[in-house]
Amino acid sequence: MSDPRPPCSDADAQRLGALLACTLDNISDAFLMLDRDWRLTFINREAERLLHCTREEVIGMNIWEKFPEAVGGPYYQAYHRAIATRTSVLFEEYYAPLDLWTEVRAYPSEEGLAIYFLDISTRKAQEAEFHQLAFYDRLTGLPNRQLLMDRIGRALERFRRTLHCGAVLFIDLDNFKSVNDARGHDKGDMLLQQVGQRLLQSVRSSDTVARFGGDEFVVLLEEMGEGGEAAALHAREVADKVLHAFDLPFDIAGVLHYSTPSVGVTILDSTSGSIEEVLKRADLAMYQSKAAGRNTSTWFEAGMEQRVAARAALEADLRQALGEGQFELHYQPQCDLRRQMTGAEALLRWRHPQRGMVPPGEFIALTEETGIIIPLGSWVLRTACAQLARWADDARTAQLRMAVNVSAQQFHRPDFVEQVLAALAETGARADRLKLELTESLLLKDVEATIARMELLRTEGVGFSLDDFGTGYSSLSYLHRLPLEQLKIDRSFVWDADSGRHGKAIVHTIAGLGKALRIEVMAEGVETEAQLELIREGGCHLFQGYLYSRPLPPDALQAFIEQASLAAFPV
Repeated sequence: MSDPRPPCSDADAQRLGALLACTLDNISDAFLMLDRDWRLTFINREAERLLHCTREEVIGMNIWEKFPEAVGGPYYQAYHRAIATRTSVLFEEYYAPLDLWTEVRAYPSEEGLAIYFLDISTRKAQEAEFHQLAFYDRLTGLPNRQLLMDRIGRALERFRRTLHCGAVLFIDLDNFKSVNDARGHDKGDMLLQQVGQRLLQSVRSSDTVARFGGDEFVVLLEEMGEGGEAAALHAREVADKVLHAFDLPFDIAGVLHYSTPSVGVTILDSTSGSIEEVLKRADLAMYQSKAAGRNTSTWFEAGMEQRVAARAALEADLRQALGEGQFELHYQPQCDLRRQMTGAEALLRWRHPQRGMVPPGEFIALTEETGIIIPLGSWVLRTACAQLARWADDARTAQLRMAVNVSAQQFHRPDFVEQVLAALAETGARADRLKLELTESLLLKDVEATIARMELLRTEGVGFSLDDFGTGYSSLSYLHRLPLEQLKIDRSFVWDADSGRHGKAIVHTIAGLGKALRIEVMAEGVETEAQLELIREGGCHLFQGYLYSRPLPPDALQAFIEQASLAAFPV
């Protein structure tokens, strides 16, 4: 059957061609056509705009000569694949010379290739912004926790395939809270930004520096070789670089600020486990750096988790103990060389319901690290003052003095003076019978404020003793300015005297210093007659220790006092 349609004339073909060209020229997509020799045979107005050219200058021109940067790249490969396979291609690609993101659809034919493409730069910019918000920290511009965990996961997968080791460094700024408190959060933010830049300068461009949250940063080191020793050496070098990056001060709005980091390190290897396990190990090691005094790095070791878990359990027990009244005070009697009792030192004890009596060395430091020492110290002060008030009710014991240890955290609280005076008022204890024992390390912070606080209490009658004298920051430059009435010779010097080393000379020196400053001197830890004779020779007139009495609970203390010879007047 013949085709009923009449043949198309040349004029009709020209008219249809012009109509098609007009249509393609007005569509929203950019459009161009290539022949089999890659010459441009058509380009519409949108393509002219996006490609920054006119049809007059490019029609008949080889596209790869017009855009030579594209040769060999994604556009080049996709168009050749479409021609070779006679299949259409769809892809997105960025062309740097024109700063243009395009979505491309290319259709092959016998004549060549028809290409449609859209400008998707705005969408790509929005996607990039969303990606930045989702995976990068706004303040520092560093990868955030989510992106970091993704990269650690990928690093673990690569290790399982290639056995190439990596490492993670967990970094926490020491005492960062003091910056925010003293200078404001905006200054704290400036410090975090500068820290991020210094950390970037401490690693390779292939490594990851992420802000994990708050003042915590994490460094992921990758591709450190297959050997564990080589990986460990590289990780140690980076940890040292991180520490040294904090040697110079930070310029925070024109004010120089020194900061230090605590660093925990763990290796990515066959024992690493999950992403969470890797971060947990590095975090545990970092906390060991904190416990070791800060501004140092610590490697994760087997058994560290158990120690940290035990510490966490102990902290939980401490908080419960405070609420349930598990703490109690024992009192170690103090005396003169005639063994006449002059007073007692209040010593904290913890009677755990399951563990029994917990040695002070196992929990005192933790109470200071966790801040529990603040409410606990307040309880100790009130309880000791209550005992002091009971002594005042009996003429025989009214002259005894009570020594109470005060931590640096307690003493430097703004309301410390008010707390002491309130404890005295509530219990009815005599201020002139209370003696607060301070450590030398306490005096390192703001000496002028310390002296002023001591003077306020001294005017009310409260006395002060400098505990463990000689083991800390002993300086005559402040010693003569402090309103002290007593120096306590640390037990280590008393015990050292028996060995024939320098203990005897130190005991005699401290006793002589007290005499020169008109301050009484008490020796701690006197356990033998030889040690008593030693302090007697040195000119020390007061002591405490097992030679006279162990620390006693209240009932035993009362029984001891009833049998003891008491000093008849204040010493």
